[in-house]
Amino acid sequence: MRPTDADELCRLTATEIAAHVRTRTLSPVEITEAALTRMETRDKELGAFCTPTPDHARAAARRIEDALARGEDVGPLAGVPLGVKDLICTKGIRTTSGSRAYADFVPDEDDIVVERAVAAGAVVLGKTNASEFGYGPTGDNPLFPVTRNPWDPSRTSGGSSAGSAAAVAAGMAPVALGSDGGGSIRLPAALCGLVGFKASMGRVPVYPGCRDERYPGVNGWESVEHIGPLTRTVADAALLLSVLAGPDPRDRHSIPCGDVAWTVRRPVGRLRIAYSPDLGHIAVDPEVRRVVENAVRVFERDLGADVELVDLELPDYVEAFGAIVATETDLTGMREMAERLGDGMSPHLRALLATPWTAEQLTDASRVRKAVANRLARLLSTYDLIVSPTTAVAAFPVGMRGPREIDGRVVDEDHWTTFTPIANMASLPAASLPAGLTAQGLPVGIHVIGRHLGDAALLDACAAFEAAAPWPLLPPDRSGDRAVQGARGR
Repeated sequence: MRPTDADELCRLTATEIAAHVRTRTLSPVEITEAALTRMETRDKELGAFCTPTPDHARAAARRIEDALARGEDVGPLAGVPLGVKDLICTKGIRTTSGSRAYADFVPDEDDIVVERAVAAGAVVLGKTNASEFGYGPTGDNPLFPVTRNPWDPSRTSGGSSAGSAAAVAAGMAPVALGSDGGGSIRLPAALCGLVGFKASMGRVPVYPGCRDERYPGVNGWESVEHIGPLTRTVADAALLLSVLAGPDPRDRHSIPCGDVAWTVRRPVGRLRIAYSPDLGHIAVDPEVRRVVENAVRVFERDLGADVELVDLELPDYVEAFGAIVATETDLTGMREMAERLGDGMSPHLRALLATPWTAEQLTDASRVRKAVANRLARLLSTYDLIVSPTTAVAAFPVGMRGPREIDGRVVDEDHWTTFTPIANMASLPAASLPAGLTAQGLPVGIHVIGRHLGDAALLDACAAFEAAAPWPLLPPDRSGDRAVQGARGR
C-alpha cells in the first residue's frame, strides 16, 4: 500500500523507499520533502545535522525524478535520503570535522563512499554532527551545539557518529554514514536503538579521510578506521554496504568483496557463540547486563545457538589502543593546530597531544594489538561469533564524556566504550544490534563480532536475531508523532 503522509514516508526503510521510487509509486521529491520537513520539526531540539543541505537535496531528488522519467536506471539507493558524518568529505559541501581549524573547509572531492552512494541514487540531506576529528565518544565539539538522543533529548546519542545516529533514530533519514575507529558507529547505534555495522578492514574503502596527508586531524586512525552504515534494519545495512564495498586504488588497504553478496539470508545454521558479559574486566550497569543476557537467550532459545560463557583472556588493551591512535595521529601538525586554537580545541584532544609519548609505549601497543588479534582469531576458530554488550551503560546526560562510576566501581570516563575497540584492533567485522530497553526506556545494544572476512555470515546472524526479536523502528516522539511499534519481548 502506498504511504500517504509525511510521517508514514519517514517511517519507511531505505529498502522500501528504493523499491517505491524505482517502480515510481513514490516520487524521490516527495520522499526528500518529507525528510526535510522532519528535519525542520525535530532537529532544533536534537542537533543531528550541523550543515543541512536542503537545496542540494532537492536538486538531487529532481535529477533522479527526471532520470526515472527518461527510463534510466537510477541505482539501488534510488531516492533514499542519507546523512553523512561531518568527518567524511563531501565535494562542495562544508566538512568541518567538528573543529574550528576546518570551520570553513569545503572539499574539492567526495570521499569514495559518498561518491558511490550518490552514484547509486542516494540524496544527501547534509552533514551530521561529530566529536572533534572523531576523538571522542559523544557529540560534543567546539563548533556546534551538542547532539541529543531522540529517545531522551536530555541524554547523549553517543559518538563519535553522534549526528548520524540521532538523524536515523529520529526518522530524519532512513540511513546515515558513520565512521568507526574504535566503536564510533556501534556506540551511538547502541545508545539510539539502531543497527551499526563495521565491516572487515578494507571491505569499504576510505579516501581522502584518514589517508590524505595534507589534512592534520582528518588524516588519523588509518589502520583502525572504517566507514559504514547506521540504519534501522539489518537489510538496510546490507543494502548500503552493497553500494559502499569494493576496492579502490586510492585506498591501499581496500580489498575485493566478490565473496560477499551483501544480502541477508535466513535461517542460519546452528551457531556457536562465545558470550562474555564483561570481557573479564569491564564494569557494566546491571540494567545493561540484564537486557543483553535476555537478548543472548534469543540466540539460544529462538535460533538454537550453542552459547557458552567464556573468558576472552585478553591482554590489557585499553592503554594500547590509545597509543595506537596517537601513533596514527599527525602529532606535529595537530600540535601546531592546538597552539593556534588554544581553548578552541576540545580539552581531551589537547590532553592527547600534550602527552609525551615514548617509543616503548608505541611499540608495546603494537605488540598488544597482535596479542588481541591472535587471541580473537583462536577463539573464532572454535566459535562463529563473539557476543557481549556494546556499551557498559545506556545513554547518560549530555555534558558528560562518560560516567565516573558504574555498578559501584570508580572508572575512567571512557570506560563505558571499551567493549568495541577490540574489533578494530583485530580488523574483524562487528555490529551492534538493539537488544531491548532499560527500565527507564533507554535502548541497549548487543555487540556481535564475526570471523575475519566473515561479513556475510555476520549479516546473516544479525538478520536472524532481528527476525526473532524485532524492535521499534522509531522511538516514542515527544512532539506528538506516532511511534512505530514492534514486538519487544526482551
